[in-house]
Amino acid sequence: MNYRELLKKQIIFFFKLLVLTLFVFGIHYYIFFSFFSEIELGLPLWLVYAVHFVLVYAIFTIINYRYRKGKTEIFNVFMVGTILKMVLVIFFLLPLILSDQKNKIPDVLNFFLPYFIFLGFEVYSIFTFFQKK
Repeated sequence: MNYRELLKKQIIFFFKLLVLTLFVFGIHYYIFFSFFSEIELGLPLWLVYAVHFVLVYAIFTIINYRYRKGKTEIFNVFMVGTILKMVLVIFFLLPLILSDQKNKIPDVLNFFLPYFIFLGFEVYSIFTFFQKK
């Protein structure tokens, strides 16, 4: 694959991820503030989605870059990236976990429900990216 094709795939992935982020955030925001507005969150929803967006985009970019350099075995890169993402998630949630907030379950659910949606999108995108060689 040449540089232009991979750059095109990167830009297409960016816009797909952006649309997914805005769509899921919009639904999440509407449901949460329509039905659960009395619950006070320790982590703002926009920050949760920004973190997910950045992490997924960074992993896809690294995989795309490695593939452009001729490294076709990217499974290890994906696994290391996913493990690194999990460690970063723990550091991101650590202030919440250590806080004096009484009910942490809504924050944890508000973080991990989108986490799995983004993980599924990431796996699907990487799978289709390399399936079209």
